[in-house]
Amino acid sequence: MGNAFACMPRKEHRGAAAVSRSKRMGSARPPRGGAAKLTPAEEELLHRQALAMAIHQHLDAGGSMSRRIDAGGGSMSRRIGPGSTSSRRHGNLPDSVTNAKAVQIVLENLETKKVVLVHGEGFGAWCWYKTISLLEEAGLDPVALDLTGSGIDHTDTNGIATLEEYSKPLIDYLSKLPENEKVVLVGHSCGGASVSYALEHCPNKISKAVFLTATMVKDSQRPFDVFSEELASADVFLQESQYLLYGNGKDKPPTGLRFDKQQIKGLYFNQSPSKDIALATVSMRPIPLAPIMEKLSLTAENYGSVCRYFIQTLDDRMLSPDVQEKLVRESPPDGIFKIKGGDHCPFFSKPQSLHKILLEIVQIQAPGALFPGKAETLEEEEESAEKSS
Repeated sequence: MGNAFACMPRKEHRGAAAVSRSKRMGSARPPRGGAAKLTPAEEELLHRQALAMAIHQHLDAGGSMSRRIDAGGGSMSRRIGPGSTSSRRHGNLPDSVTNAKAVQIVLENLETKKVVLVHGEGFGAWCWYKTISLLEEAGLDPVALDLTGSGIDHTDTNGIATLEEYSKPLIDYLSKLPENEKVVLVGHSCGGASVSYALEHCPNKISKAVFLTATMVKDSQRPFDVFSEELASADVFLQESQYLLYGNGKDKPPTGLRFDKQQIKGLYFNQSPSKDIALATVSMRPIPLAPIMEKLSLTAENYGSVCRYFIQTLDDRMLSPDVQEKLVRESPPDGIFKIKGGDHCPFFSKPQSLHKILLEIVQIQAPGALFPGKAETLEEEEESAEKSS
């Protein structure tokens, strides 16, 4: 169902090249011609080779890891002995705008140590490999899942018709948890829609929900609506976009979305290391269109019963800081954290900053410990602390 990928990075890197922002996806020309379609086996082999190269580069840079590759099942896992790591806010303030106090990791009294990581559109479990490594090193139990048609799940994305179908691996995983076990659920980008869907259908299995520069939609809102200010209205986008895929024929509604390499770099990875960009460009899958065009039905009794936290990235070109601010203003979470210098994929561009924030959230004990009304005040205090450091 889910696939956990991990290695042990020691440093954060920033991409050297800056790519000019394109506010509308239709502004860049699609590639001419097009490569021949790979078989599922060829796609998986190419992905494995790219991931192995990324791991090898991290090891050459001084990282260490113990890994096991299951050649038959198409998954990679690692095991590290639980350790204790301290998270200190002052030393990280230039990159992560967070509480100014030092925080010691205390695992004994946590409601749960299990952190379920949900990828965004086009990605797969593979994108969390740095986050998995860091969380395991801290003594937590991270799990990364492939949603339907993502990662090494070979479901044809053209046939995914609903958010329910797309989110099925996540719902299946949560449903099979022991009766009293809960998880911290983390969703990136459009993976936020799957997190919201899970909150509505399995609220008793979720301790906290974390939206990482994600589509934290309101009731009756579509995930695509979050991007409409950046891209265009849904109606215009479906008529004019050059990146739509028509898996059922040109005379039928579009079924998916695929960006070209330059568009991906400019929107998602403007601060990410080149080796992670290379991994992503050979591993990303077409985006099923139906799930992000579907309106969600969310209730206060289910969706609203779980504490939500939002992590903003301040150098994001896919979901701009202004749009992120609008999301938290319209649907206030229980806490807000910010990552300075992070692009739309902080698990690549700012893995240590993301890690420290996740540790902070995991350790929040009392429900509603960070009240929506205090979120803005906390952010102002955090920014003041950064300036004084």
